Amino acid sequence: MGRRVAQWRVRRNMTQQQFADRLGKSKSWVDKVERGVRRLERVSNLREIADALRIDVQVLLAERPAHPAPADAGVERIRAALARYHVEGAPRPPDLAQLRASLEHAKQSYRHARYPVLLALLPGLLDAVRVARPNRATDALLVPVYGLIALTLVKVDQGELAWLAADRGMAVALATEDPQVSAVATVPLCQALRCCGRNGAALRAAVVAAHRLVLSGSGAVVGLDGAAPRGAGARSLRGTLLLQAALAAADRTDHDSARKLVDQAAEVAEVGSYGGGGFGPAAVRAVRVLVEAARGDLPTATVRHERLLAGESWRWLPPEHRAGYLLDVARVYASTGEMFRAGRTLLEAEGTARSEVHDRPAARDLVAALMAGSTTAPAALTRLAATLGAT
Repeated sequence: MGRRVAQWRVRRNMTQQQFADRLGKSKSWVDKVERGVRRLERVSNLREIADALRIDVQVLLAERPAHPAPADAGVERIRAALARYHVEGAPRPPDLAQLRASLEHAKQSYRHARYPVLLALLPGLLDAVRVARPNRATDALLVPVYGLIALTLVKVDQGELAWLAADRGMAVALATEDPQVSAVATVPLCQALRCCGRNGAALRAAVVAAHRLVLSGSGAVVGLDGAAPRGAGARSLRGTLLLQAALAAADRTDHDSARKLVDQAAEVAEVGSYGGGGFGPAAVRAVRVLVEAARGDLPTATVRHERLLAGESWRWLPPEHRAGYLLDVARVYASTGEMFRAGRTLLEAEGTARSEVHDRPAARDLVAALMAGSTTAPAALTRLAATLGAT
């Protein structure tokens, strides 16, 4: 950036002293900027320099807007796959090992927020599993495939289509007459319903599924993170459902119910042995922060947030979970006018899982809002906004 400043200064026929006088800075300050010794960390400094050079900030940053729309083609392929109602059965028994391997790859892609990869992978995986039916083993695979499709569509703001995919998964799960498999399908269903603003339906679905899970008999949980012994897997699943219910209650401004549901999830987390999936004390604390923020108690939420990030269990959460939570916190800061803190938190989310920011329309909207409402945003946020075309 310093070299670009120097190049544009020379093009404007200004000496370092003349440029410094125009900025109200010292010649030494300009020299350090141009040599890269002094970094430009604030948007206000960038804008002052750009104005003095009579150029746009984006030119100074030398970033080409990416105008990303990687989701469009992938969403259409998923839509087409969901619209294929008649799928012929396979002439030979399915290679279940290969299907499970493909499903595991998709799960890992989701945990690391690789949404373009998922949008390209999931339509073919759905077709392959559906072709392998009818088969009890492939039914167990079909539920998490529909669930992953729904979760990915939520990330790219395709709520109604996500609801359709989640509903398909729920239909397959209910046909198994296994409350645990139904509970697995309920998690993405709740997220899809919340994405569509149907928080009441999401709350009821999560509470019912969690209750039925408690009453269910022995067996194995086959979920988005693979089979797990009933004890650990069922606890993890029940805790996740309670957290989904808490978030839905908070979205409905039913704050008392939200806090009680988080408390119930905390009791589940205290047992330990969660069976994977990202549930545990850190997940509970993250939702508690968002519930406190929804109540309007930002000081308490901020203290809890800082303690969460300082704790060792924070790193146990998958990158997608951490980055998604950080985006939610950034929105909270932005809604209260804390634009600088919102920008810093959003950049933390980008560093945690790049696709969570670069490939989500909601994240781009947040970047644009931060740029419009702040004069002290970090320079890195300005560069991000230029890259996303969100300025």
